[in-house]
Amino acid sequence: MRRVVHAVLVGLILSGCAGTSGHGPQEKVLPAPFRTLPAAAAANEEGNRLFQARQWEAAKTQYETAIKAQSTLAEAHYNLGLVYQELGDGRAARKHFIEAANLAPGNKAIWDSPALREYGDTETAPKTPFFLNPLPAH
Repeated sequence: MRRVVHAVLVGLILSGCAGTSGHGPQEKVLPAPFRTLPAAAAANEEGNRLFQARQWEAAKTQYETAIKAQSTLAEAHYNLGLVYQELGDGRAARKHFIEAANLAPGNKAIWDSPALREYGDTETAPKTPFFLNPLPAH
C-alpha cells in the first residue's frame, strides 16, 4: 500500500511540473473586441485557432493580416507578441506587447498579463485613457 501511495504522489508531482512552462498555448490569446472591423476580427480569430493548434507561422500571418486591416487592434498586436515569444524572437515579442499596451490603456487582459510584464518598460498600473486625464492647469 505504501508503494502505491508513493507512486501516486510521484506521478502527481511529475505531472504538475510538466504541466506549465509559463508560455505557449496555455497563455491566453485575446479575441477581437465587439466593434472591430470584420476583416480584422476574422483574421484575429483564425490566428487564435492556429495559435491553439501550435501553428506559429500560420498564426503569425493571420495576426499580421488583422493588423494590416486595423492597425489599432491591440489584441492582434498582443497575440502576435505571443507568437513571436513562441518563435523565440523576444525583440519582436516585446515590440508587439508594448504596442498592445499603448493601444489599449486600461485593458486588464493586456496590462495584467505575465507575457507583457516579462518584457518590462511598462508601468505597474494601466495608463489612464487620454480622455480621462485632467487638463493641465494654466
